[in-house]
Amino acid sequence: MDPGDPLTQQVLPAAIGWGTYFTLYGPYVAILLLLLLLASLASVAEAAFFSLTSEDRALCRDSSRPADHRITALLERPKRLLASLVVLNNLLNIAIVIIVSYLTWEFWQVSRASAWMLTSITLATTLAIVLFGEIVPKVYASQNHLQMARRTAPLAQAASLIFTPLSVLLVSLSNQVDKRIQRRGYKLSMEELNQAVELTSSEATAEEREILKGIVNFSNLTARQVMRARMDITAFADDLTFSELIELINASGYSRVPVYKESIDQIEGILYIKDLLPHLHREDDYQWQTLLRPVFFIPETKKIDDLLQDFQKRRVHMAIVVDEYGGTRGLITLEDIIEEIFGDINDEFDEETPENYRRLDERTVVIEGKVPLSDVCRIMDVDSAIFEDVRGDSESLGGLLLELFNRLPTSGEEITYESFTFHVLSADDKRINEVRITQNSLTPTLNNRSNAE
Repeated sequence: MDPGDPLTQQVLPAAIGWGTYFTLYGPYVAILLLLLLLASLASVAEAAFFSLTSEDRALCRDSSRPADHRITALLERPKRLLASLVVLNNLLNIAIVIIVSYLTWEFWQVSRASAWMLTSITLATTLAIVLFGEIVPKVYASQNHLQMARRTAPLAQAASLIFTPLSVLLVSLSNQVDKRIQRRGYKLSMEELNQAVELTSSEATAEEREILKGIVNFSNLTARQVMRARMDITAFADDLTFSELIELINASGYSRVPVYKESIDQIEGILYIKDLLPHLHREDDYQWQTLLRPVFFIPETKKIDDLLQDFQKRRVHMAIVVDEYGGTRGLITLEDIIEEIFGDINDEFDEETPENYRRLDERTVVIEGKVPLSDVCRIMDVDSAIFEDVRGDSESLGGLLLELFNRLPTSGEEITYESFTFHVLSADDKRINEVRITQNSLTPTLNNRSNAE
């Protein structure tokens, strides 16, 4: 008799008995159970390995058990391990579905009714795979991750070895997709944030718009753009007597001051004024230099969002910005970073100082040369990208004029770029002090450009 013949399927159980019938298909049932068990173990391994905590991984690294060493070796390439386990699990599930479909067609007569039966059994098989091959194993493994990782480590290692070529291909493809998605997603989110700021311009106050712009641009700013320039740093020499130091502290009004040896390029430490309070009764020969705290040096290219995290971790409020040769380029504080979002912050000890610019009319502004270009664009209400082609590495208005003139201009000279005329009002042999900027024609601002689009 042919078990696949429809007539044979109708009379086979009665003719040869159920025992003989199951003898024919029993191996298939055993294979199905074995495949379901392997699929469950693959799911257990996936959940267990990727539920391990940092403490569990440290325990495995320090352990002398072979299973722990195997876990450590497999987790050195987690993406490849995950790809291998996923491939194994899917192949096992596909094999189960194929065998169940074959047995269904063999066991029942091929007719319209058996087609519905095939569909029902396929759905039941899928539910069984999801329940016993995915949900139950992963729930159990997540609760006993280290124990189950040790037990399934041989299976994971075998899968990683067998499917190495396929897992390497999948990991490389996924890396390329991740890079494209991350790059595109970052640009898209920045565009959406900028558009959101512009959309709120009609409803939000000027202060709220400035805060929103500060948040959007925060991650793009570097320490060089925010720092206080070298010439504006207040620092003390380390050879001052105690009385001289107290006089300078009273005159400066700062709570933290850098201390240098010989020149400002050799910062020795940061003096916290509060550390001096218990020693105010000391004599003039008191060695106040012993109170200096370590200096936090950073490169001028460091992003201020990363610097803010460093300030939090180190519990410091000040950093010295150095150039590629180790010379002091500037100084940046926690207050400088916060002001990039919320604007100028003045406490009760800050003196009222005049603005570093004054507006003569709607299109004419007088600005100090040390003002950052970002602030100049904000004052003039123009896009900061308008000077990108000529600014070079300069970050201030004075630096922009040095790039435009290709030299240090003198008082009274002027130059025109795009729709702006820069007239140098005051300059000496070292720097540009004050500049009058005239906007000759209406340059599209951020708001104007958004409306035009």
